[in-house]
Amino acid sequence: MKKVSGKIFDRELFEKLLIYIRPFKMTYYFVMISAILLSAFSTLTPYLLKITVDEYIRPKDYEGLLLLVGFMFLTLLFEVVFQFLFVFYANWLGQKVIKDLRVKLFNKIIYFKMAYFDNTPVGRLVTRSVSDVETIASIFSQGLFMIIADLLKMTLVIAVMLYVDWRLSIIVFSILPIILYATRLFQKSMKKAFEEVRIEVANLNSFIQERISGIKIVQLFHREKMEYKNFIDINENHKKAWLKTVWFNSIFFPIAEISSSVTIGLLVWYGGLNVIKGGGVSLGTIFLFIQMSQMLFRPIRQIADKFNSLQMGMVAADRIFKILETKSNIENKGTIVSTSIKGEIKLDKLGFSYIPGEKIIRDISLKIKPGETIALVGATGAGKSTIINLLSRFYEFDSGNIYIDGISIREYDLKALRRQISVVLQDVFLFADTLYNNITLFNSHFKKDQVISASKEIGAHEFIESLPGAYDFNVKERGVMLSSGQRQLIAFLRTYISKPAILILDEATSAVDSYSEEVIQRAIKTLTEGKTSIVIAHRLATVKNADRIVVMNQGRIVEQGTHKELIGFKGGHYAKLYEVQFAEEILI
Repeated sequence: MKKVSGKIFDRELFEKLLIYIRPFKMTYYFVMISAILLSAFSTLTPYLLKITVDEYIRPKDYEGLLLLVGFMFLTLLFEVVFQFLFVFYANWLGQKVIKDLRVKLFNKIIYFKMAYFDNTPVGRLVTRSVSDVETIASIFSQGLFMIIADLLKMTLVIAVMLYVDWRLSIIVFSILPIILYATRLFQKSMKKAFEEVRIEVANLNSFIQERISGIKIVQLFHREKMEYKNFIDINENHKKAWLKTVWFNSIFFPIAEISSSVTIGLLVWYGGLNVIKGGGVSLGTIFLFIQMSQMLFRPIRQIADKFNSLQMGMVAADRIFKILETKSNIENKGTIVSTSIKGEIKLDKLGFSYIPGEKIIRDISLKIKPGETIALVGATGAGKSTIINLLSRFYEFDSGNIYIDGISIREYDLKALRRQISVVLQDVFLFADTLYNNITLFNSHFKKDQVISASKEIGAHEFIESLPGAYDFNVKERGVMLSSGQRQLIAFLRTYISKPAILILDEATSAVDSYSEEVIQRAIKTLTEGKTSIVIAHRLATVKNADRIVVMNQGRIVEQGTHKELIGFKGGHYAKLYEVQFAEEILI
């Protein structure tokens, strides 16, 4: 993990954020001008009070007093107007920036390799995309611009103090280093504390997201108490991280208040003695310095408070840009966008490893004819699904090559390639939306009559019509309102209407009952007709009718042939697998 620098302002990070400000640069400049004018009007008010006391109240000049009060009212009115404009447009700018940043972040994430998601918790990505991005808005709304406005105000206050009375200025300035030093220590401590807070928030989100998604496993294996205890530990770490920020706040703000009170006491003591003795300090000057000392110290306290927002925003921005700068995309240098793929597939000495040095696929060579249906069988971990992942370019192979119609898959445009390959997985993912949208995946090119016609051909129309709302039925999160067989039919229908040249069925019938399997087998027959098809199955009874069966073991192809040929090879891998499954079925 990158060491926390403790810098008040990370210029490099802000320059990256400036890219997102450019479309709104006029608003950015307007906010800066508003900050300057706001500082000027807020500083002018106490100076007008000094003039009022010394030149109009003490001499009892009522007409001049009325005129100056009117001028003070206008000054306050302008201050209120520019305060409104400053706050509104600073927040407006922050929301515009994070909207564009969130869109870019999401667009980056959805193009990452599968390997990235293998190593990154989903909850952490959710935290980055939602809460971290939202925190960046505070850089503009509560952080940077507010701090700039306060610094401008402090500069003007110091200039006015020195101009009016240098002796009273020295009293105020003598306390100032204490607050500045305390603020600096506070800033460095809060930087580290907020970094820890963001880590614990991400851990908490990841834990909750995973446990809620896997709630069936939690309950099925009676892990409620165990997960409850784990949650208590994670939540405790989250609490401790936040309490550190509370601890630093509870120390800093009393110190700032005491320093401010001591300053007022010294001003009243010294200035009052000077007035009594007839010195050069006027009553209005004392009022001016009391107000301006508060105007000087209050921004310092507020800067420390707003600095928290700036720190959190910078930490969040650092995390966001780490994702945006991550190089984890599948290279898409291909230019071929052919829509008339025949479906010939050739694996040429293919090699792959998820972890460097640990081969999963070992120099596999295989040729599949257009329209041929082959079955990949073998023990778990043999490399069957890995071949599918490589063919779909979810991962990049280490050696060898894959050809479709004699052309390397790397020469195809990635979108065009995946459009020609459809994969039906064992675990069908459905969105919390209508059946129709889950079938078309929100593609407006598909019309409803096309979907209904395809549904009838696949054999899904009857069960869809039996649901409340039919094609408008909401399947809820992950399709929990449907059975596993129904979800599988929706996956087939989703694939069927896309008309791919290459079809892949990865354990597509392993989780359905016998009745559903009969319906699904009919759907598969319709689905695979005229297409190059690869079927992965542990249940060998489902692959008997394949044109060819390819047996894999430890990342290699060990046997090929039809069901009849492989059964006849006594002592072979396929024959052994079949005998074991047949024996299990008899026992059942």
